[in-house]
Amino acid sequence: MAQVVLREVVKTYGNLYAVNHVSLTVEDGEFVALVGPSGCGKTTTLNLVAGLMPISGGDIYIGDTLVNDLDPKDRDIAMVFQNYALYPNKTVFQNLAFPLKMRKLAKPDIERKVMEAAKVLDIVHLLKRLPRELSGGQQQRVALGRALVRDPKVFLMDEPLSNLDAKLRVQMRSELKRFQRDLSATVIYVTHDQLEAVTMADKMAVMSGGVLQQYDSPAQVFDNPVNTFVASFVGSPAMSLVPLTAVTRGTDMSLQSPEGWNLSLSPANARKALSASSDKIVLGARHSTVRLHKQASPGAVPGKVYTVEPTGDITFVQVYLGAAVVVVSLEPSVAISPDEPVWIEFDQNKMHLFDGETTMALKAA
Repeated sequence: MAQVVLREVVKTYGNLYAVNHVSLTVEDGEFVALVGPSGCGKTTTLNLVAGLMPISGGDIYIGDTLVNDLDPKDRDIAMVFQNYALYPNKTVFQNLAFPLKMRKLAKPDIERKVMEAAKVLDIVHLLKRLPRELSGGQQQRVALGRALVRDPKVFLMDEPLSNLDAKLRVQMRSELKRFQRDLSATVIYVTHDQLEAVTMADKMAVMSGGVLQQYDSPAQVFDNPVNTFVASFVGSPAMSLVPLTAVTRGTDMSLQSPEGWNLSLSPANARKALSASSDKIVLGARHSTVRLHKQASPGAVPGKVYTVEPTGDITFVQVYLGAAVVVVSLEPSVAISPDEPVWIEFDQNKMHLFDGETTMALKAA
């Protein structure tokens, strides 16, 4: 396996930047997920690493080798696609053996490598079957096996689980992660599903508009989003964002809504608000850090219930605070109804503040 380094990587189509000066390092044996909405540049970035399209600028290294001008076959990478791309008229064994035959390996070496991969992925009993005789999860294992037999430096995976049903997707997430850990494999994994990234990846690269927004561990991205885009994309449900205005009265600072309510800030949060480029502040809060009261309560602000979504072990409640919507999680035993007036209390130690002009997270000076 090998380290992968992207330095100021660019891909343009005319004046459009599909990938805009992206720099990141994937360490040897690391699982990195590229995440973001459709059109954010994550698949294009993966294709640039694979050599499936020419790079417009910057450098890509796999190990110590600059691969900008190398063909895909010379980069020592293996790809696993969304549609599995198995040969329908070949058995599982023949599908696994095909890339080895193309490299003209001896027949005993081919059989050995195929059996080793089949044992790792628990598909030995499927070797004589055709792809149409396999379930979706079994086909995915075969696609992984075909990549594994090549013993590549890097595995590149493009939404490999998106064709599976929800239950099988959860199972395959665990199996993929175990596969990666057992082999100490270097994996770059593209997904639009941030839950996949959070549960599987050592690091997440969150992208939007071709720009790398944040690159860190899933825990850091979740707990300390660098801007409102990351805050609103990572998490299920996403972080609630409330646009407000900072108001100073003497030595006290509060956030004021267009509807007129005020939320006093702790000294630490006041220092954060003072570092903003204007008086426009966006308050961010995860559902688990917000408390809902049915009566007016000190420090709580008024709202109205919009929807109630029971999920079994937890109930999510969407509350209107003026034009903004705040999601709160409640115990299933709490009775709550749409249009009910409520009061929302934000945890001053766990709330996030963002610059309303730049969208960047604010830090205490």
